[in-house]
Amino acid sequence: MEEYTILRQFADSWMLLVLFVFFVGIVIWVFRPGASKEYKDTANIPFRHEDAPAPLKGDETAAPRGGDKSATSKEARQ
Repeated sequence: MEEYTILRQFADSWMLLVLFVFFVGIVIWVFRPGASKEYKDTANIPFRHEDAPAPLKGDETAAPRGGDKSATSKEARQ
């Protein structure tokens, strides 16, 4: 047999099965219980900390909370 024919038969049989199992594994990983909290946290990253960087874990003094909204627009910052 020529090399192309062997690779074609492998791709049509076992590789198809391997890629299908991989796909099902990824779908199970994404929809596993408890993953929604992680995905919600990641989705909200752009909406956190408008004026200051995020504080380090356990350091609540690094970013001001709630009060300083004076420089929220682009014109006010310039």
